[in-house]
Formats: sequence, structure tokens, C-alpha cells
Amino acid sequence: MRARTLLPAALTAALLTLTACGSGGGSAPADDEGTSPSKPSSPAQSPTDSYGGGSGSLDVKAPAALNFAATTVDGKPFDAKTLAGKPTVLWFWAPWCPTCKGQAAETAKVAANQHGKANVVGVAGLDTNTAMRAFVSGTGTGSFPHLSDEKGEVWKRFKITQQSYYVILDQTGMTVYEGVLPGGKGLAEKVAALTG
Repeated sequence: MRARTLLPAALTAALLTLTACGSGGGSAPADDEGTSPSKPSSPAQSPTDSYGGGSGSLDVKAPAALNFAATTVDGKPFDAKTLAGKPTVLWFWAPWCPTCKGQAAETAKVAANQHGKANVVGVAGLDTNTAMRAFVSGTGTGSFPHLSDEKGEVWKRFKITQQSYYVILDQTGMTVYEGVLPGGKGLAEKVAALTG
């Protein structure tokens, strides 16, 4: 009986997400500089770094939003607390999304250029882990970690309702930007503003 109740809700959520792919806009209105304000209801969040699961400072207390664990697409455990202390880019994507594929090269470039200064983590959802691994391999984005969020737990934690979406956190864990950034345009500048 429970499965019958959950199936329509899951299908509705999937359809809403599908219609968002390639929409080109974020859910929060942009200010005059094109950045989206923080959601007041968003939990405090913190930063990411390199593939080893993050290289935030061990002396920095992780904000509540980073108090979660996940598994990467290649099956490794990932503790989000390791992201604390540095700016973090969370890139929410789906393997079949053409907008996400278009963001891949710029996201990988930012991850490489900001290595050691900021964290970049992909959060894959809305498909199987096999498809997620194929996307990472096909887009050349394997230099930074990607979480396999098949159950949508991380997406729910950050209140994400569409793929090809970025959430950028400053070093204190506050959300400073969220939106789509077609082709990843503007991502480098937003992260550079946080790292100096």
C-alpha cells in the first residue's frame, strides 16, 4: 500500500524535474549583479576541495548542513564535514540532462583552477549509478568527487528541485549563490570572488 502512495509522488517530482532541464534560470530572483540571494530557509552550509573527499581544515567546525555522509559514484564513502572551512560549489546534475553536460567542462576547469582554495562536488541524481559513472567518464569530470544521490537525500537536504543547478557556499557555509549558470558561465568569477 505504501508503494502505491509513494509512486505518484515520485513520478510527479520526476516530471517537475524533467521540465526544469535546460530552462536556463535559477529558482531565486537575481539581483543587479546577477547573483541570487540566499534562501532564508536554507540551512547554513560549508565548503569543498579535492577528490580525496574534501580538504577542509580539521580545526574548523562543520556547519549543520554539512553534517551528512554519502557515497561517491565510484563507491567511496564521502563525509561532507571534510568540506568545512573553504568555499564550496555543489553542482546538482542528472546524467541525461543536456544542460548539465554543457556545464561539465567549465565546472571541471573551475575545480582544477581552484584546487586547494575551494571545493567542487558534483551531486548526481535522477538516474542509476551506472549512468552517473558514464556521465563522469564521458564528460571528463572525474578530477573532483561526484556523489551518487539515487535516493535524492542530498538534493532534499539543499531543497533542490531541478538539475543543472549550482549552490555556492562561502567559507562559513552560507549560501551566496544558487542557480543554473548555462554552460557554467560565471562560475569561475563567483568562486574567485570567494577565494581572492
